[in-house]
Amino acid sequence: MNTTQNTTQYDALVIGGGPGGYVAAIRLAQLGLKSAIVEEERLGGVCLTVGCIPSKALISASRLVEKVQNAENMGISTGPVRVDMARMQQWKDGIVEKLTAGVAHLCKGNKVDIIQGFGRFVSPEEVEVPSGGRFRARNFVIAAGSRPVQLKGFEFGGRILSSTGALALTAVPRRLAVLGGGYIGLELGTLYAKLGSRVTLVEMMDQLLPGFDPEIARVLVQKLRKQNVAVHVSARATQVEQSGEAVRLTVQAGNQAAVIEADYLLVTVGRRPNSDRLDLEAAGVKVDTQGFIPVDKKLQTNVSHIYAIGDIIGGPMLAHKASKEGEVVAEVIAGGNTQVDYRALPAVVFSDPEVAVVGLSEKQAREQGYRVAIGKFPFSANGRALSVNESDGFAKVVIDAQTKQLLGAQIIGSDASALIAEPALGIEMGNSAEDLARTIHAHPTLAETVMEAAKVALGKAVHVLNR
Repeated sequence: MNTTQNTTQYDALVIGGGPGGYVAAIRLAQLGLKSAIVEEERLGGVCLTVGCIPSKALISASRLVEKVQNAENMGISTGPVRVDMARMQQWKDGIVEKLTAGVAHLCKGNKVDIIQGFGRFVSPEEVEVPSGGRFRARNFVIAAGSRPVQLKGFEFGGRILSSTGALALTAVPRRLAVLGGGYIGLELGTLYAKLGSRVTLVEMMDQLLPGFDPEIARVLVQKLRKQNVAVHVSARATQVEQSGEAVRLTVQAGNQAAVIEADYLLVTVGRRPNSDRLDLEAAGVKVDTQGFIPVDKKLQTNVSHIYAIGDIIGGPMLAHKASKEGEVVAEVIAGGNTQVDYRALPAVVFSDPEVAVVGLSEKQAREQGYRVAIGKFPFSANGRALSVNESDGFAKVVIDAQTKQLLGAQIIGSDASALIAEPALGIEMGNSAEDLARTIHAHPTLAETVMEAAKVALGKAVHVLNR
């Protein structure tokens, strides 16, 4: 990675090389502006190096283990499955190396300068990189991301892991306790359960995936119990003790207290913005009480030539949200008349089964004053889902009962992460449930579940009984 000295003033300097930052820098360069990225570690950020990509690689491997173990259900006999976690980690690391090298190649090919180090503001017009000097720019894009929240008394170290530590284990733990039933805890807990760990999930709210449709949470709990994962909701961790090669987690649920013994405790209770490391006071950039940087729809901070994107501005902490914001902010800086629009922003949980949502939930739609109609179609009535032995879950659409406009969709089931693209496009284009229902879908496919859900909402179901 080349290091650029402070001999040139840039049109735009991007602080952070994650999925928001590198996309912004590349798009800025494509629009004819001289851009650079200040990045302390490898390009790609948390998502590519210690988040989205490595976790999905290991999740994919764990699913293969489970499929092989259950192959006898299809009449296929196999011997005992042996997991070599160290080799699996090498395979995962190879994927990460390939993709980080690819991002560096794209930046170089688009003539984006890479400045190695951590950038801090020294004035509204200048950023200092301790290892590289000071750099001036006409515009700045803050894309410095976030880091895991550390709870007092549950700090990372020893047998207490962050998500980064959990993705680097070279042996499958016999017992794993997970504090936090959000998407990270669910994904990593399910991953290790499939590899052979006895997993216990602890969530202080009254359901897993707080904020998601309660029906989705119920399906997840049913599947987790089939995998021998213990689930404790409405439960609060009060203390943890480390001794030798074990941890003892004390959990309080109502008047009942319990001690959970495990080899490791994984703490996944959220992430916090990295704004406290940037010396934003020197630039005059305001932050809110939680450390997030407020921006307008053009991603502009209170300082007119300083913009912010990604985790550091709050909202859903999603790589694809950051990437879209990177594209938008580049066009804004280049003089374009554009702004962010989150109506069709999907969110995905790579649990088992997968969860994907977009637009409004039934509850949100009602709170916004819509007369709501719902269409739900079970995967158990879909031929493709049955033929691939993945019949858990459902596709659900939320529509305006008067106009039939598509307002939202929730899918839990096999390949939900891919299936959500169709309703996301429908919301983006202002489609109605009729548009989804009338579109001819190939058979047999999982995508038919979305079409069928739209038909249910319209009272035109064929493959389930109309209500």
